[in-house]
Amino acid sequence: MGTLDGKVAIVSGSGRGIGREVALKLASEGAAVVINDLDKDPAEETVADIVATGGRAVACVGSVVDEDFAERFVNTAIESFGGLDIIVNSAGYTWDTVIQKMTDEQWDAILDVHLKAPFRILRAAQPYIKANPTDYHRKVVNVSSVSGLFGNAGQANYSSAKAGVIGLTKTMAKEWGRYKVNVNAVAFGWILTRMTEATADDDSFIEIEGRKIKAGLNADLAKHAAARIPLGRPGTPAEAAGAIYLLCTQEANYVSGQCLTVDAAGR
Repeated sequence: MGTLDGKVAIVSGSGRGIGREVALKLASEGAAVVINDLDKDPAEETVADIVATGGRAVACVGSVVDEDFAERFVNTAIESFGGLDIIVNSAGYTWDTVIQKMTDEQWDAILDVHLKAPFRILRAAQPYIKANPTDYHRKVVNVSSVSGLFGNAGQANYSSAKAGVIGLTKTMAKEWGRYKVNVNAVAFGWILTRMTEATADDDSFIEIEGRKIKAGLNADLAKHAAARIPLGRPGTPAEAAGAIYLLCTQEANYVSGQCLTVDAAGR
């Protein structure tokens, strides 16, 4: 018996990184999960890993910023598993530079993926949630960042989007409380993903929606950053997923409109 038996979850950006670990954790606790990624292969790999351990999962491949994505994502859960109980908005990436060099395209792209996409997904879910009341609490967890709490040089776009996520979270907690839905956010510090791993190659890039995006941290900078963390290291995706999972449990039924800082830097 898992703590989430019978629940249905959608997790954006769950083919890789933190989102993947969230999906694996929710599935291990009994939830049926809709997996999303830009690319088919990582999404289907995550689905296969869940199914191989006796869980239930299906893929919903595509970009969260596409106009039709939110409705398709929500409907995949309803049509495949008969409901929707947990929404985790975790898709995203960073595209950094100082403000005088930041283009409108950079600004819009990051605001779209981190703030507009969660807004659209929640808007798409509202009719189903309103029309299908439950005797238990549904859960929403939106992924923010310590950059949204404290700012970060070179991340005017990302910091603004992640601050907006907190505002969205607090508003939705007020709007959806009457539906018995807990809406919370997590603000992550340094978590090791393909975007934040230390690399000796300063020319390390990944491609996202046709754009070459700088990935990884300079190895020396990463070493110094780790030394400033009392635990001496960044967090793992599994540790990040554990915090999201906590907010998806019924033990968190009286936690709503909050932002949980998941960070060992002692800020």
